Amino acid sequence: MKLMDYPAGNRENGFSLIELLFAMAIFLIILAAATSAFISQRKSYKAQEQVAEMTQGARSAMGMLSNEIRQAGYNPANISNFVGIPYSASQLQLLADLKGDADPSPPDGDTSDPNENIIYTYDSDNLRINRNDVNTEDVAHPFAENIQGHTVRYFEGDGVTEVSSTDDNSKIRQIEIKIVVRTSEPDPDYSTNNGYRSYTLTSRVTPTNLGL
Repeated sequence: MKLMDYPAGNRENGFSLIELLFAMAIFLIILAAATSAFISQRKSYKAQEQVAEMTQGARSAMGMLSNEIRQAGYNPANISNFVGIPYSASQLQLLADLKGDADPSPPDGDTSDPNENIIYTYDSDNLRINRNDVNTEDVAHPFAENIQGHTVRYFEGDGVTEVSSTDDNSKIRQIEIKIVVRTSEPDPDYSTNNGYRSYTLTSRVTPTNLGL
């Protein structure tokens, strides 16, 4: 009895166990590479986002601070012995006769109204700069966060001679502000500064009202 022969094309061929394992290994290698690339890209994006936020915050704080420094010393009533920026190694105080007791009344010859006596201090424990409007609440509120360092230097009109005593308050003509800000979160791939990237910003401001 003759058996029926089936065409070779109708035979079904499957994968062997070795071929299946080999294919799975290749797939896992590709998946691991793709995952690694995604994680690396995500870390890079997050680091860039942190740096952008840090620099933007520092520049914003410096801009606002510089604007208030420029107003210091405004004295339209010619108050005698008026000191717009008194020397202090521990704080920055800004005084100006900007308005009267009730808005929008003109300056009234004193510095007892809101925004006329501002004190900036550095809180090294909480890494921030605080702002205190003495005539409003007389309470220090956070002004800038993640501040790793903050210094204030006072100079005479030549921009070279540094004022270092309250005896020379009347000689202060320029203020140099230095802010060292850091990222809000550490970067595990950044080996220095405990993983925190930092940015230093320095500005020299000349209040036009001082010495008038």
